[in-house]
Amino acid sequence: MSNNYKNFHITLVVIIFAIILITKEVFFVVPEGMQALVFQFGKVIKEPITESGLKIKMPFVQKVQFLEKRILNWDGIPENVPTKDKQYLIVDTTARWQIKDPLLFRNSLEYVEKAESRIKNIIDSATRDVISGHNPVEAVRNTNAILRKIEERKIEQQKLLESGKLDISEEEITGEIHAVTVGREKLSSMIVEKARPILEGYGIDIVDVQLRRIAYEDSVQQTVYKRMISERQRIAEKIRSIGRGKQSTIEGTISQELQQIESEAYK
Repeated sequence: MSNNYKNFHITLVVIIFAIILITKEVFFVVPEGMQALVFQFGKVIKEPITESGLKIKMPFVQKVQFLEKRILNWDGIPENVPTKDKQYLIVDTTARWQIKDPLLFRNSLEYVEKAESRIKNIIDSATRDVISGHNPVEAVRNTNAILRKIEERKIEQQKLLESGKLDISEEEITGEIHAVTVGREKLSSMIVEKARPILEGYGIDIVDVQLRRIAYEDSVQQTVYKRMISERQRIAEKIRSIGRGKQSTIEGTISQELQQIESEAYK
């Protein structure tokens, strides 16, 4: 009787274990924010599963691969990029992307790490093509708001000049500022337009690309600094010249008044 009882327990344990194993092989859960591909003998046998929840597959024969459905971030490495006027900018890009065609993505890239490497090559190439066709100011600024403000200040200062309350014009203070015809935001859109058709061939949709940081390459930066220093020195010398003129005028006035006072005192 005890042997039968022992055999019953062993059989029960085996049955429970088999049920758990079969259940684990039959049912699988697609988490929120993920999508799944079902394989049989290495080939996809179902349409990609994009809805989350409990799903069924054939036990032991079919396997499941999960892929991201959420929008993912890609951060680039700063690169030296030439501009239209042959200057070099350090451009740091970032992008958002999404797996739109899971089957095409799996067949061409398979994993997110490999996809990010391909995204880097494609976006870096598109960025280089776009930036090299424009002047640096297009990547640095997005609007001409600064020019409008300068124009408003020029009008105000012209009034001060006419009233004799100001001795130096806005052109002498601000120097040359170029107008933007395209702008940073449009350049980002142009990069997306170049990269998107290529990435679609890998099952990837590029949501957007942002020029996160723009800086001059070291040698160009030194040239810019020297030009800024030279310009400021020119402005400072102009202001000192005006000051010396004012000083001469004041000293002349004082001398004339002093002579008049001494003359009247002598009389």
